[in-house]
Amino acid sequence: MDDETGQAHAGGGDPLAEIEALRTDFEGEAGEVRDAAGLEDVRARYLGRKRGRLTAVFDGMRNLPPESRGAVGRAANDAREAVSARLAEIEADLRDDAATESVALDVTLPGRGDEAGTLHPITLAMEEIVSVFTRMGYKVVGGPEVEHDFYNFEALNIPRDHPARDIQDTLYLGGDWLLRTHTSPVQIRTMQEQEPPLAIIVPGRVYRRDTPDATHTPSFVQCEGLLVDRDITMADLRGTLDHFAKALFGPQTETRLRPGYFPFTEPSAELDANAGDGWIEMVGCGMVHPAVFEAVGYDPQEWQGFAFGMGVDRIAALRYGINDIRIFYENDVRFLRQFAV
Repeated sequence: MDDETGQAHAGGGDPLAEIEALRTDFEGEAGEVRDAAGLEDVRARYLGRKRGRLTAVFDGMRNLPPESRGAVGRAANDAREAVSARLAEIEADLRDDAATESVALDVTLPGRGDEAGTLHPITLAMEEIVSVFTRMGYKVVGGPEVEHDFYNFEALNIPRDHPARDIQDTLYLGGDWLLRTHTSPVQIRTMQEQEPPLAIIVPGRVYRRDTPDATHTPSFVQCEGLLVDRDITMADLRGTLDHFAKALFGPQTETRLRPGYFPFTEPSAELDANAGDGWIEMVGCGMVHPAVFEAVGYDPQEWQGFAFGMGVDRIAALRYGINDIRIFYENDVRFLRQFAV
């Protein structure tokens, strides 16, 4: 065949017709390939360096008149690309077939049944917390996790040189943008958008540069609340959080307030609860600082309010008797299955 091809070129045969016939012959032979040996045989017959039919076409182009070489060269290149693509496709199919055959089916293995999922224990705790406050008339709101310094610090009475920023190891993203360290920025955004009175509950994920241990993780879920109205006092805060603790842990639960410090509340306090196993710290809280009201355009002489916040991970640990919050994030199905509802 190779000699005949060369003779056709030398003797003035039609190389374009020969290329078309070559492509027709190739398609027929390619369709008969059943294994790797057959594939290599076809590849050598058409693309082989010494005896390949297409190779002979390219070699014979030197015998063509100059005005014919362009059309023949384009046709030969098209044929080579088509042949190469078809050979690659056959090779991939053979490889897939070999992989399928190599996978043995063990009919003695048990079947995989459908297993229903369940809510994560932190989600369960958050829904329980939110439900207590929504029953008291609070509205659930949310906000962005990538936050601006103004909302995360400045408007909350934490200027750039304030030592309280050292308490919250912040993950900065560049410029004045950061991953929020608490959900308090949502309180600022809500007060900017709404006139008082208002009562909101703000659940959401927050981020800090904490080293993971039994009570800390770099990412955790927080839930904060804010109530603004006229003539609001610490007694209202005390009664609200006492009701919350009893709703969560039972009517026998005792609560107490201890002095605390937060830049955005004054006075500030920590709420402890005792459901029978000793006192545990639950919630940070206090009366909204007048500087916060001024930052959002509220008149602190007319409006008063209180705010509170808690780590939902810690509440979940207390709720379910977990002594290390890192276990919540290990995705151990044996642990999570215990919370199936």
